[in-house]
Amino acid sequence: MARARQERAEITRQAILDGAAIAFDDSGFEGTSLSEVVKHAGVTKGALYFHFPSKQALARTLMDEQFQVSEHLPAIENPGLQTVIDLTHQMAHGLRTNVRIRAGIRLVIEFGSFTSPDPTPYDVWIDTCRSCLTPAQRVGDIHPTLDVNALSALLVGAFTGIQVTSHVRTRRQDLHSRVTDLWNFLLPTIVPASRITRFHPTGTPRSHGSPTD
Repeated sequence: MARARQERAEITRQAILDGAAIAFDDSGFEGTSLSEVVKHAGVTKGALYFHFPSKQALARTLMDEQFQVSEHLPAIENPGLQTVIDLTHQMAHGLRTNVRIRAGIRLVIEFGSFTSPDPTPYDVWIDTCRSCLTPAQRVGDIHPTLDVNALSALLVGAFTGIQVTSHVRTRRQDLHSRVTDLWNFLLPTIVPASRITRFHPTGTPRSHGSPTD
């Protein structure tokens, strides 16, 4: 009985997050009311407050979900430059197909950058890139004179701007193409010529939501 209650509570919690994501994706943090969240979620306000004490708590949960991408890195054997390329395409795929990712990223940019500036999301993304690019440089896939910290910050800033521009211009329909452009221009600058053919600027199949061979 207790387990059934826990399962129902988790289903309700996820429905609330889904409803909040739809509302935040449509209207942003300031433009979203809790009444809109419960309407999209199909729950009562009492159920919402049982799980989340405020709109800020809902927003923070969706923002925190964006950090989970780095949790899988320890399971990747020999993370490196292609890992980072794939991560950018995985995020592009998520932005195009997953409303919770879209809402979380919008909140990071809108709420975390302007309403209440917080560098934490960007620092986490930069650390994730650095954790892959540092071993890549050690094995010779990145020029030894390059500053990996600066490169990681550049990649996060570039991807953030690219996805916003793609959203405004095409509703992100061209996002994979624009991310591929980023890597086509960047790889010849950061990778020794003898190693550049090792890398796929379009990402591997898994990074586009397809199973690997």
